[in-house]
Amino acid sequence: MPVTLHIVDHAAWASDAQARHDLPRIYGDAPVERLSVPVNDFIQHHLEAGHFFGCARFNERLLGAVAVRADAEAWWLSELCVRKTTRRRGVGSRLLALVSSAAADRGLGLRAPASELPVADQLLLSRLGYRLHAAGNYFELAPPLQGGGKP
Repeated sequence: MPVTLHIVDHAAWASDAQARHDLPRIYGDAPVERLSVPVNDFIQHHLEAGHFFGCARFNERLLGAVAVRADAEAWWLSELCVRKTTRRRGVGSRLLALVSSAAADRGLGLRAPASELPVADQLLLSRLGYRLHAAGNYFELAPPLQGGGKP
């Protein structure tokens, strides 16, 4: 499945009818405990705060999304969700890889607050090379090993 990265910030949200259609559907498929506020409120608050969503796009449709908050050192990820109809097909893993590449292109790390992650998300991040920071309060993508060695 050739998935590409589509960034949805406040400007894209205002101009992209497909994003306004797909993003609420993605988060509408989220487990109830994933979001503490209604979907549309979550999206609006995130965008109005100056943050953005990294979205997995396939055939001009958004299939998955992760909320991203940027600071000077890293992109902070939260609320990763994939449409029910496309789960277990690698969309979430591909989305995280694409977001990781985009952050690296900007010289930024990739982090996820440990306290906000369900166990399933922590396992996914660990499998994808994220490691719990020594302070224990966030996961960070471990840099690739030089020479193809193993840890």
